[in-house]
Amino acid sequence: MGDKTGIQWTDSTWNPISGCTKVSAGCKNCYAERLHNRFTPLSTYPRFTDIVLHPDRLEIPLHWRKPRRIFVVSMGDLFHEAVSEEFIRRVLTVCDRAADERGHTFQILTKRPDRMATVVREWWTAFRKEGCEPRMDQIWLGTSVEDQATADERIPHLLATPAAVRFVSYEPALGPVDFQWDIYTDDLRPNWVICGGESGPHARPSHPDWFRQVRDQCQAAGVPFFFKQFGEWSHVYDFNAREHTQLHVDGRRKGGLLADNSPGWEVMSRVGKRAAGRLLDGKEWSEFPGGGAR
Repeated sequence: MGDKTGIQWTDSTWNPISGCTKVSAGCKNCYAERLHNRFTPLSTYPRFTDIVLHPDRLEIPLHWRKPRRIFVVSMGDLFHEAVSEEFIRRVLTVCDRAADERGHTFQILTKRPDRMATVVREWWTAFRKEGCEPRMDQIWLGTSVEDQATADERIPHLLATPAAVRFVSYEPALGPVDFQWDIYTDDLRPNWVICGGESGPHARPSHPDWFRQVRDQCQAAGVPFFFKQFGEWSHVYDFNAREHTQLHVDGRRKGGLLADNSPGWEVMSRVGKRAAGRLLDGKEWSEFPGGGAR
């Protein structure tokens, strides 16, 4: 947690809770768990799967004077079932207050959008009954997906959540996703899509056509598109790469190099996150809701 972060689509991180448990294949190589285990001695602190609330951190954003985008709970999931609704409401109330007093924008991302929809709706309704109007334009709510199945399951819950900006983080991309923008209305659809491949020692490759399809769909629908990274693997063949694998656009994978140029297959080279970069077809995509880039 801190005043600065290497996450490209935000400016700062704030962790009033920490810890999480796995819910789907996208969690397998969780970066937050990896960081926790790397820097936190198990003899002096709970395991990553132990959800810890940090009430002493609640007012941190109120002390940051310069307006910024703040990723809420980068080291866990605010809507984990072990986090009480009362504490979630306290976090949301701080977001609303800091948005008003400091001009911050809060980005909340979850793999549990069903609970998010329920809790946020109840908080929002209670807030309005008190005669207040929450700053929902500065509290962005999103869900993570990794393939078509998780997209189909989670996005409807996201759309059932009251928010001015609803976003989808398609990361790590583990299979193709068709966002089917034609089924949405202009008032009820994701307002932003973040894409990225997996990084870390056990990272799985992502087919470049998965990102191209989402980029093209976003452009056609007028939805801001942010390409974060290819991750550990590049589709640009590198003879000196540590490892190569074959990946089909439908998600099938097999080792070695291609014997021919079969349609749909890519030879993926494991070159590392820095070398793989974040250029998609030679261009950096860093679009945000409301226009502009970081």
